Amino acid sequence: MVGQRFLEALAEHSSATPWRITVLADEPRPAYDRVHLTSWFTGTGADELSLLPPGFTARLRGAGHRIDLRLGDPATAVDRAARTVTTRAGRTVRYDALVLATGSYPFVPPVPGHDARGCHVYRTIEDLEAIRDRAAEAGAGAVVGGGLLGLEAAGALRALGLETHVVEYASRLMALQVDQGGGDILRRKIEELDVVVHTGAGTERIDTGTDGSARSMTLSDGTVLDVGLVVFSAGIRPRDQLARDCGLPTAERGGIVVDERCRTADPRVWAIGECASAADGRVYGLVAPGYAMADTAARAISGGPGSFTGADTSTKLKLLGVDVASFGDAHGVTVGATDVVYTSQRAAVYRKLVIGPDGRLIGGVLVGDTGSYDVLRPLALSGADLPGTPEQLVLPSGLGAPLGPPALPDDAVVCSCHNVTKAVIAGAVRDGGCTSAPQVKKATRAGTGCGSCAKAVESIVRDELTASGVEVARGLCEHFTHTRAELFEIVRVKGISTFSRLLAEHGSGDGCEICKPVVASLLAGLDRGHILDGEQGALQDTNDHHLANLQRNGSYSVVPRIPGGEITPDGLITIGEIARDFGLYTKITGGQRIDLLGARVDQLPLIWTRLVDAGFESGHAYGKALRTVKSCVGQTWCRYGVQDSVALAIELELRYRGLRAPHKLKSAVSGCARECAEAQSKDFGVIATSEGWNLYLGGNGGMTPRHGDLLAAGLDRATLIRTIDRFLMFYIRTADRLERTAPWLARFEGGLGHLRAVLLDDSLGICAELDELMARHVEIYQDEWAATLADPERLRRFVSFANAPGTPDPTVRFVPERDQIRPARPDEDGRTLPPRPLIGGPSLEVRTR
Repeated sequence: MVGQRFLEALAEHSSATPWRITVLADEPRPAYDRVHLTSWFTGTGADELSLLPPGFTARLRGAGHRIDLRLGDPATAVDRAARTVTTRAGRTVRYDALVLATGSYPFVPPVPGHDARGCHVYRTIEDLEAIRDRAAEAGAGAVVGGGLLGLEAAGALRALGLETHVVEYASRLMALQVDQGGGDILRRKIEELDVVVHTGAGTERIDTGTDGSARSMTLSDGTVLDVGLVVFSAGIRPRDQLARDCGLPTAERGGIVVDERCRTADPRVWAIGECASAADGRVYGLVAPGYAMADTAARAISGGPGSFTGADTSTKLKLLGVDVASFGDAHGVTVGATDVVYTSQRAAVYRKLVIGPDGRLIGGVLVGDTGSYDVLRPLALSGADLPGTPEQLVLPSGLGAPLGPPALPDDAVVCSCHNVTKAVIAGAVRDGGCTSAPQVKKATRAGTGCGSCAKAVESIVRDELTASGVEVARGLCEHFTHTRAELFEIVRVKGISTFSRLLAEHGSGDGCEICKPVVASLLAGLDRGHILDGEQGALQDTNDHHLANLQRNGSYSVVPRIPGGEITPDGLITIGEIARDFGLYTKITGGQRIDLLGARVDQLPLIWTRLVDAGFESGHAYGKALRTVKSCVGQTWCRYGVQDSVALAIELELRYRGLRAPHKLKSAVSGCARECAEAQSKDFGVIATSEGWNLYLGGNGGMTPRHGDLLAAGLDRATLIRTIDRFLMFYIRTADRLERTAPWLARFEGGLGHLRAVLLDDSLGICAELDELMARHVEIYQDEWAATLADPERLRRFVSFANAPGTPDPTVRFVPERDQIRPARPDEDGRTLPPRPLIGGPSLEVRTR
């Protein structure tokens, strides 16, 4: 990442002096985003993580530079006298200026068994691929190290379905970032996610089986963990061996010694990022300091001004769904510093502000609520006067003094990754002609690093535009000046049933890929006809267009609804027979459904005919609608259950099936506080108690996991359902496009207290309308697939070839992908692995006449 940033900075600062640039890369791919590496497990591809902008090398050449990117061929030796670098492939490259951006390597404790099969580090995409493959045969895994990366790795293991342990030698998690109070809250939140935390314990040894694979792990306190996968995340070490071998000075604890210009003892050699020991004697393991060093070195090589004397090490992130942030002097080591602390065990929130002897904010720790981080961090770094008392500022969002970017001084650094101040962002609007946050980001780089300041950047841009008298666009897209919520009310009140009428009366132009699916969802949610009829059919996105999920290989998935996960033997047999007859890949999902994957578009009606005849309905896996209401077995079977969670889950799923929303909706019902259905991670979740039902709202198990907030406790069944009805309809009426319930609730003015007043006390006087809307939905619901099968006109869209709507052309034969079934094969230890089905699907074999 730092090397790529150096290239970009060199292009910016050396336009008058063209360079011939050779990049020697250890990995087999260009620079990619390690900060968001864990998103690879949730489907983000390596190409999406790439930091190499499209056309970057062409732009360098256009500026006169010559660039040669050599992947998988790292430097192995430096001859400073001859000014040459030798690569692993034996090539020799001459240099006038040499920049070492070799980064760091993971530290693996030299415990017995550390090199066993199944032991991995968490550094590269190849590491993640190895972890994923090993997880398929390991029932449990452990992460050695409870820091930032260790908890990221723990989240990945948990997402892979493993029983997960975290082993941390210190007395608390994230010991460098949070104090004991914050660590206690963090541990509690993480243990609620069924991750077992071991603090104050080291790793004694890793025992292996006869095949040399990790089998168990013994801790220093005698605890034995039965784990088949171990991920080491115990810190990093600078990759400074190249410098050592060529005689460049290195620091006592590692790192190539550099001055304020990032120059080594050799005036022709620079070092930047995690491999360098900066002028202040520190090795920085964060991306923001690395970017600052890259910029400094680029300026120095280009003959420009600039120096690196230190950097902001503040962090804000979400670990296993828990918001954590620290900034400034988080541990209060400054002489005369005092702490102001807010703790709520019930809400699992810890907030500490460190106040210097002069009364100014100098640091802080935030766990569970980081809403004011974007303002508190710049205030601490700038040394500006506080906009309120520390006792007001320490309170969580919605309880304390109102904070926002207007409270920041102009010299406050908003984006620490690229050292961009509030004044620079505001100037891009006032003087640079920028009229949107994306334009400002492009002009200043603010918000393009780790992304933690993105909301602050958007807020500053909004404020500046408003102050300049520019009306801030709030519309859905260029064709509608109204928001999604406003369009909902327009469609509802005026009874509009077509996109063309809505566009003619309240929009302009022809519409686009943004507004068309949104309006299609509004029309479907307000019962304006079947989604495939007339104009609506042309508005749908790819999934809704065919009432099925498009897969990566061009095939489709079929997901019948299985309310509460309850299914009859005959139903299971039907699904099995369909999968066999159509050659589909089957998978039990985490939401208690069965996925059938690999169907061609022309096969969908045939498959659904058999499913509908067997009593199944559409599971709406293709739509922005209710997916599932997951359930544990409840009091009927479980000795801990206190309520019938299965019956309630089925009732809720049947009540809300087909409900169209701004985004997909997921729910769950747990029969007791042991939470086996994971209800708190759902958009709306219900947990049984001996007094009734507890309702949680705004949870999210996606890329930014979040626990739901407790709206009400001890509800009877009728009150519970009525409250959920109102919540869903209020969310559907007011949320933005593609906004899930978690971010909707986070930006909800007045927070949970206001929402409670709206839903339970009818503070806005709209509950009767919300009740009526839900009653209407329940009354008119029809299964989309059953209705489609009954209409020949709708079935006309389900053909593989537009010019061959009838019997498929006999000269075109569909054959399975060759890798759909992985054949039996020996593994690295000589054992024979059984055949394994892979997610695949039909491909085309074209035969000429």
